[in-house]
Amino acid sequence: MSKRRKKISQKVGLPPGTLVYTGEHKQGEIQITIFDYNESTLDEKITSNISECLLLKDKPTVTWINIDGINNPVAFEQLAKGYGLHPLVMEDILSTDQRPKLENYGEYLYVVLKMLSFNSSTNEMIMEQVSIILGNNFVLSFQEGIEGDVFNPIRERIRNSKGLIRKEGADFLVYALLDVIVDNYFLILEKIDERIEVLEEEVTTNPSPRTLQEIYRLKRDMIFLRKNLWPLREVVNNLQREESSLMKKNTTIYLRDVYDHTIRVIETVETFRDILSGILEIYLSSVNNRMNSVIKILTIITTIFMPLSFIAGIYGMNFKYMPELEWHWGYYSVWLVFIAITGIMLYYFKKKDWL
Repeated sequence: MSKRRKKISQKVGLPPGTLVYTGEHKQGEIQITIFDYNESTLDEKITSNISECLLLKDKPTVTWINIDGINNPVAFEQLAKGYGLHPLVMEDILSTDQRPKLENYGEYLYVVLKMLSFNSSTNEMIMEQVSIILGNNFVLSFQEGIEGDVFNPIRERIRNSKGLIRKEGADFLVYALLDVIVDNYFLILEKIDERIEVLEEEVTTNPSPRTLQEIYRLKRDMIFLRKNLWPLREVVNNLQREESSLMKKNTTIYLRDVYDHTIRVIETVETFRDILSGILEIYLSSVNNRMNSVIKILTIITTIFMPLSFIAGIYGMNFKYMPELEWHWGYYSVWLVFIAITGIMLYYFKKKDWL
């Protein structure tokens, strides 16, 4: 998982509400995607001009403004003034190390959570912060980068007027965004499950140092997943219980489904953590057993050669008057003794199941 720890040292000592971007700096300008719609009309555009977003604030239609790339604090100051956003909200949006949370500012709700993606080429999980602001007739969503997201199904549903999304208000759009982010967790967990299955096979057949590295990498991923999923349960639960006119009662019914999915994701992560702990124990046991096998073989070899070395040491002494030194069959007799001792010891070890 890349970029787990964000640098926040540059914010130390600054006044509250100071807009400082703490994430990884992306190249290029911000990209703004605007969906302005109701049941019968749809206006979609892509721009990089914040001023175009301000013209849509008071329209009776539902407006979804998705901003990819949040490394331009100056542009966000303009957006905050136009939509009446509190400086602390904008500060949290630019501080990409936030834990999932829900805050009620009266005229709007602020939700922050993590969006996951999987890089198949590097076999890594990527975590990105997503901030969502729900107003009376608008939704603002902010993403760290511009490489892509999981919102394409929502965009297609808006374009094709599928389901209830064009018939409902901005609160239903927020539900749809939360739902697709949480559902995407299942896809990531499936990828992790596949990696765990490979590890289970590896650790029981041919464990290697690379296996240990993969185990620790997955355990680290599970720790950060757990850290960001447990608060999400509280966020969704509070959102469905939120006593705000911005969140309609019929939408909170759908949020129960998101809450149920969140619980399932958390339980799956906990299961994976237990499985990985078991795999680590099996790996350590396998390594110890392999080491014990090597030591056992070396011990057997040493034990066999001890009497042979003893006999060879005796006849290697430089005494002139040794009875067997001038015996014609002495050399062959010693070899016969060596072979007999080796055979007897091998038979004994085999009988004891040490070989």
